[in-house]
Amino acid sequence: MERVAAARQDVRPHVPGEIGIWAFVAGDLIVFSVFFVLVAIGNRDEAEVFTRSRASLDLGIGVANTVLLLSGSWFVARGVARCREAHDPRFSRYFSLAILCGLGFVANKGFEWGTKIAAGITPQTNDFYMYFFVFTGIHLVHVLIGIGVLLLVRHTSRRPVLDRRDVRTLETGATFWHLVDFLWIFLFALLYLL
Repeated sequence: MERVAAARQDVRPHVPGEIGIWAFVAGDLIVFSVFFVLVAIGNRDEAEVFTRSRASLDLGIGVANTVLLLSGSWFVARGVARCREAHDPRFSRYFSLAILCGLGFVANKGFEWGTKIAAGITPQTNDFYMYFFVFTGIHLVHVLIGIGVLLLVRHTSRRPVLDRRDVRTLETGATFWHLVDFLWIFLFALLYLL
């Protein structure tokens, strides 16, 4: 009962995570905003090349990756909420499922890149593919870091009792993972749909 009461005290409204993660999120959003502007300019200046190249991407893989990351974010949000409400180390399964979603994304991206490279399409093919490989590559690094962060979050969530610092760790990790998801949604729209 005491453990549940302590966890419920942490449910009050607050900015989740550490302040440093929010500074990182802001900086990353600024950098990715520049990426998005570059793609938009390229789309304007080389419309035919971008349209033809975009049409060669596998929309199914892009959709699958979007579903994987959105599902991963749902699992992370659910895991953090459950740990806040009435912690039980078994709630770490939510973070395990999010990690599997992230690994699925990595596998899909590797398959997608592999098929493009096997077909002779590389970053040197044209500006669209340069942006495609570079920006999805930078995003992939974020996913890999995010998987590492989720491993830490899962480890923390397995503790028998969570104190406020542990909850902050969960929230900080969740914030980073949601950033990864958010960035992908914009990359997906710019590279696969426009």
